[in-house]
Amino acid sequence: MSATDTAPHATDTAVRPITEIGADCSALARGAAILGTGGGGDPYIGRLLAEAAVRAHGPVSIVQVEDLPADAVVLNVAMIGAPTVMVEKLPSATQFAEAIRSLATHLGVTPTHIACIEVGGVNSTSPIVAAAELGLPLVDGDGMGRAFPEVQMVLPTLSGIRATPMALADEKGNTVVFDTVDNRWAERLARTATVEMGCSAITANYAMTGAQVQQSYVRGSLSLCVRLGEALADARSANQDPVAAVTAVLGGTVVFEGKVADVERKTVTGFARGTARIAGSGPDTGLEAVLRFQNEHLLVEVAGQVRTTTPDLIITLDAETGEPITTEGLRFGARVRIVTAPADPRWHTPAGLALAGPRYFGYDTRAIRHDGTVSEGERP
Repeated sequence: MSATDTAPHATDTAVRPITEIGADCSALARGAAILGTGGGGDPYIGRLLAEAAVRAHGPVSIVQVEDLPADAVVLNVAMIGAPTVMVEKLPSATQFAEAIRSLATHLGVTPTHIACIEVGGVNSTSPIVAAAELGLPLVDGDGMGRAFPEVQMVLPTLSGIRATPMALADEKGNTVVFDTVDNRWAERLARTATVEMGCSAITANYAMTGAQVQQSYVRGSLSLCVRLGEALADARSANQDPVAAVTAVLGGTVVFEGKVADVERKTVTGFARGTARIAGSGPDTGLEAVLRFQNEHLLVEVAGQVRTTTPDLIITLDAETGEPITTEGLRFGARVRIVTAPADPRWHTPAGLALAGPRYFGYDTRAIRHDGTVSEGERP
């Protein structure tokens, strides 16, 4: 599959492009929390920030990736840091646009579009804040198709696109711009600065032309978020299974059902790291699942066997309501269902696995897809 043919990784043909984001971002935020695979920050916070920005500055127009002019100047904006910190340390309303302005000034450019580098979690809604304040259109796409914990873990990296120059802005008014030798160094230096900024900050990065976005982005990501949020809400209104509805849109699989028996979680070097143990119920009674996460869920084991790993999506949903549960929201006694779903196929190339596969995170296992098969990138 070529980059220009890449579509959202959902199989539901009802996913339709959105053209504008108004004052109700509830469906988008809920869908983004699902694609956040447990990480990406609190979607409720992102929703409140986005809705306030739209009320203050007006709706944000949406541009499809294929409609971008080749010479468009596209800047990405996102929150960076540990999701557990973001729950209590809210960004200021002006941080998002300030990060964009800082990067644009450094580059000597005038941005024409704002984009999401990461669609999962709060980083699907934080660009809405910048786009509304700056009066710029927002691209319906992103650089991952999910959430990942590190700056370099995006598809543009696979296309040779640089993360830097990148700007960071904190809530105190401090800004800094990095220019690094590669995207891995961008992660290392930005993470260190973020820790000093209180473990969360706003970043503007991956400045691209429209042609580069068309080459490297997952298309229709925001539209997919809205479709996921609507599917969940519609299923609940019709007294149908919301988990099944979400799974159908994603083309995924429910791999486990149970109750959270234990959670071990701590913030280390700017990440929320830990494990969660799920005691099986219903069809999985007598079994145990283990979730391993670094901001996002990276691996799920069932009955001691690896069932699915990064880069495919591992999502925890409330067993009854279908609401997505973040890694910082996992609590003892919560009844959950674990859903796995396919990632963009470019993540399953050897280069994609080297960037965000399980071995990168220290897990001694091959990459296992959502359906339990070995990733194509692992095969001879």
